[in-house]
Amino acid sequence: MTDAADEQVPVRVLGGPTVLIGYGGLRVLTDPTFDGPGEYPLGGGRVLTKTAPPAAGPADLGALDVVLLSHDQHPDNLDTSGRALLADVPVVLTTRSAAARLGGGVRGLAPWESVQLPRPDGGPVTVTATPARHGPEGCEPVTGEVVGFLLTAEGLPTVHVSGDNAALDVVREIAGRAGPVDTALLFAGAARTALFDGALLTVDGAGAAEAAALLGARRVVVAHCDSWAHFSEGRDEVVAAFTAAGLADRLQPA
Repeated sequence: MTDAADEQVPVRVLGGPTVLIGYGGLRVLTDPTFDGPGEYPLGGGRVLTKTAPPAAGPADLGALDVVLLSHDQHPDNLDTSGRALLADVPVVLTTRSAAARLGGGVRGLAPWESVQLPRPDGGPVTVTATPARHGPEGCEPVTGEVVGFLLTAEGLPTVHVSGDNAALDVVREIAGRAGPVDTALLFAGAARTALFDGALLTVDGAGAAEAAALLGARRVVVAHCDSWAHFSEGRDEVVAAFTAAGLADRLQPA
C-alpha cells in the first residue's frame, strides 16, 4: 500500500545519483548522468568506470523545472549528457565553486543558504543547501566542495538529498537543524579510493542506516550505489544493513 506522502512526493531512481522527484508541482532532477558505460577521465591519469546505462535518458523525462547538482567535478555526478541538459533547465542549484565553473545562470549556494521557487499551484518551495563531506576529514582539497539539499513547502513532506557525503557528523548537524525529515534520498555505495587508503567517500550501508535513524526519516530512497566500479557496496548490502538495524520497512523498493 502506497503512503499518501509518497504519492505527494514521487521519487524515481534512474541510476547512479540521478533521481527524478516530483515536489509541489515541480519536476526536480538530481545529479544528471546519462552517458553510457565506459571509462571516464577523473584527472591525474585516473578514470572512473561506468558499468551500466541509466534507466532513462533526457528525452524520456520531459520538461524539468530544477536540477539539484551536488557537485560538478566528478563524472559520476555530472557527465557530458548531464552538462548538455543543464542548458534546458530553468533553475540549476549547486555549490558556489561549481556555479563559477559552469556559468550560464547556474546558482551556487553555501551550506544553509536557501532559495525560494514558485510552485505551479501557488506558494513557494524552499530549497536549502546542506553540508556534505565527500570523504574523510580534510578531504576537501582533493575531492572538492559538495552540498546536499533540503526541500520544504507548506503542506508537503520534507525531503533531504544527501549528495556525496561520508560524514555522519554532518548528518547529525542536519538532523539537529532541520530534522526530522520525511524522505531521505541517501547517496550510498561505499565509494573508496586509494588516495585516502580506502576510506569511505560516501556512506556504506551501515552508515546509510544510521543516517536514516538520525534524520528520523519515514521513507529512505537509496541512490548512487550502482552503475560504477568504484562502489564497494550495492543495494543488497544496503538492504542487509537496514534489516540488521530494524529499519528495512523504511526503504523504498528499488
